[in-house]
Amino acid sequence: MYKNDKVIRRYSEPFKLKILAELTTGKHTKSELCKLYSIAPTTVNVWIKKYNRKDLMNTRVKVETKDEISRIKALQKEIEQLKKLLLKKDLDAMVLDSYLEVAAEDLGYKSVAELKKS
Repeated sequence: MYKNDKVIRRYSEPFKLKILAELTTGKHTKSELCKLYSIAPTTVNVWIKKYNRKDLMNTRVKVETKDEISRIKALQKEIEQLKKLLLKKDLDAMVLDSYLEVAAEDLGYKSVAELKKS
């Protein structure tokens, strides 16, 4: 079997419009049409965009109460504070390691591990 043995399907304009029409009527869902006609869902999405039928695209509606929004903002603020604290802690650890290296060098130790042992 060769690499180029893949089947390339070309769909006619009337066929594409027929699929979009069936999708519009609600007779079948997008996944049902894809299975029925052996079409990839991404192909149908391309057709929807090509024919500017955004009403057929899957849409996500997010409904939130004021309490949820304020809670999300508070959590985001807390995350930012925690990130800053973590960054400060990492910097402090790097400074401490640098001090230990300098101290080990000044005291004549070969490594920081030797300094820590004694």
